[in-house]
Amino acid sequence: MNHQQRTLLTETRFSRPAAIGEAAANRRRRNHLGPDEQLLIIAADHSARGMLGVGQNARAMESRYDLLDRLCMALADPRVDGVLATPDIVEDLLLLGALDNKLVFGSMNRGGLPGSVFELDDRFTGYTTQSIVESGLDGGKMLMRINFGDASTVTTLAACADAVTQLAAARKVAMVEPFLNATVKGHPGNVLTSDAVIQSMAIASALGATSAYSWLKVPVVDNMARVAEASTLPIVLLGGDQSDKPDEMYRSWEEALRLPGVRGLAVGRNLLYPHDDDVARAVKTAASLL
Repeated sequence: MNHQQRTLLTETRFSRPAAIGEAAANRRRRNHLGPDEQLLIIAADHSARGMLGVGQNARAMESRYDLLDRLCMALADPRVDGVLATPDIVEDLLLLGALDNKLVFGSMNRGGLPGSVFELDDRFTGYTTQSIVESGLDGGKMLMRINFGDASTVTTLAACADAVTQLAAARKVAMVEPFLNATVKGHPGNVLTSDAVIQSMAIASALGATSAYSWLKVPVVDNMARVAEASTLPIVLLGGDQSDKPDEMYRSWEEALRLPGVRGLAVGRNLLYPHDDDVARAVKTAASLL
């Protein structure tokens, strides 16, 4: 990012914050989700939970300017359909003019900070349905970790159900990212087996007063053919942590994308911080799988 762009962001945020709302109102939007059967969405909401590490680099995402550079590079590819991010990142991208004709999904609950005593309390601390509508976004994304040994899970379930209902009433996509979660030796972790993913999808599919606008965001695990049959809702695949075996990762994505009901990818770190650090090539490879 050049000096002029940095100055634009910092000076506008300080002296003319109303410009963010103006940029949102003036953004050129798609009239529909897109002409393609499958979508490529860039996910960029990890930092809101204090997750700045990628692979072996614990501080990879500490520079907001570097992250925005990578996001702008990815979004410049016409085969990228949009972005999934928290308000701060979406607003930076709006000011940079990077979101015209792109889909934008707002990340809603980022309260469960890794390593904290409230890690599984996935409270809504980001976008609300009202702000998604007012900002002209296309939908909201919510994390829903289900831990049968943690009482805060029921609060998350209720909050996600309410968000699904509100988003549907506004005719906005509710992208639910469900996980079964288990605490081992005091540390919670997502269970990434096909049985666990299928069970989490069954719970997520029934959230809210209607599922008409609900999508599921799920990891790629073994037996994805079984996973794809667990719900009739549109499914987008998440990318997970940075892979040190990109060829295997791309192959698993490609196989999963062939399954009925799988509508695309919502990937972050593996495209923004690929193993060889070539963002453009990683995005091009992912797009070629659709």
